[in-house]
Amino acid sequence: LDRVIIRFAGDSGDGMQLTGDRFTAGTAEFGNDLSTLPNFPAEIRAPAGTLPGVSSFQLHFADHDILTPGDAPNVLVAMNPAALKANLADLPRGADIIANTDEFTKRNLAKVGYAASPLEDGSLAEWRVHSVPLTSLTVKALEDFDISKKDAERAKNMFALGLLSWLYHRPTEQTISFLETKFARKPEIAKANIAAFQAGWNFGETTESFSVSYEVKPARLAPGVYRNISGNQALAYGLIAAAVQARLPLFLGSYPITPASDILHELSKHKQFGIRTFQAEDEIAGVGAALGAAFGGALGVTTTSGPGVALKAETVGLAVTTELPLIVVDVQRAGPSTGMPTKTEQTDLLMALFGRNGESPVPVIAPMSPSDCFDAAVEAARIAVAYRTPVMLLSDGYLANG
Repeated sequence: LDRVIIRFAGDSGDGMQLTGDRFTAGTAEFGNDLSTLPNFPAEIRAPAGTLPGVSSFQLHFADHDILTPGDAPNVLVAMNPAALKANLADLPRGADIIANTDEFTKRNLAKVGYAASPLEDGSLAEWRVHSVPLTSLTVKALEDFDISKKDAERAKNMFALGLLSWLYHRPTEQTISFLETKFARKPEIAKANIAAFQAGWNFGETTESFSVSYEVKPARLAPGVYRNISGNQALAYGLIAAAVQARLPLFLGSYPITPASDILHELSKHKQFGIRTFQAEDEIAGVGAALGAAFGGALGVTTTSGPGVALKAETVGLAVTTELPLIVVDVQRAGPSTGMPTKTEQTDLLMALFGRNGESPVPVIAPMSPSDCFDAAVEAARIAVAYRTPVMLLSDGYLANG
């Protein structure tokens, strides 16, 4: 194949983000070009097994240069009925569905409004369904390990990862090394997760459910060193690079808000570059501290999302009149008011352009991809320092986490 789109979906406790992340790492190591779309439920968890609690991770990889995580998955890994129902509408006819049959119980089916199991009533006839008892196969594979049944069941995401790694010829060494490092303090858990991963691979190799495996050749990319990077991480690195190039200390005044919080987390790790991070008590305090730092000679930065931009407007106006360099990073999210923290949207442009009192024009920079967040951050800092002005940097939830 020249390209594949896979979506891992399950309950928010099923480890879909970790599974997707590891598949992404293996795919990058193999040399494919790729783009990802993590889709989180709200951080206040919905009840297990319900539609609002579904977490998914989509990965598009190819043997050529690609720019999007794709619309319609070729493969859906559904860990429970809620994951199937929430994502079925996106699947094109003929797509593969790998369903964890152990979770298709009467109770779980009733939670999402299924009167009977869709795996058995013929309603999925237009897709290729692979019914795999992921949970019980994982528990069986780990019965010789000194771990609880609950811990064994939690490793089912690694079984699924092993199965998909076999199906698409992904390298396995990096995942095994990652699990050894992640669970270094719990060697028995590390061994169990590795065993579950290998059991998934072996299941794909030996079962007759999958008569075909697929190969996506490495992409022909320009020679050089490549890395995985998310938009928030790239943006943080861009701010660091800009501060070093401008020979200014960087000060971040920020109030935690999804999906911008990761920039605060990342910058707090890099004090060796003269960076100070301040977690403020509210949005107004965050931008006020950043503007005060700019007045004191630093490169002032504040990070937020739409609701925070509304609160910071008066201080941004003050930065315009005092002619101070200030970068306001708006990682946009969906909905008016406090919105939907884990869903993406690009709807703050008018507020960024005109959402202040009086005549207070502000340059607005918007990155086009996760990696472009690095260049956008450098450009925002260049304009802020050169023209003594606040600058709005408009990222969004998809760029931040993709």
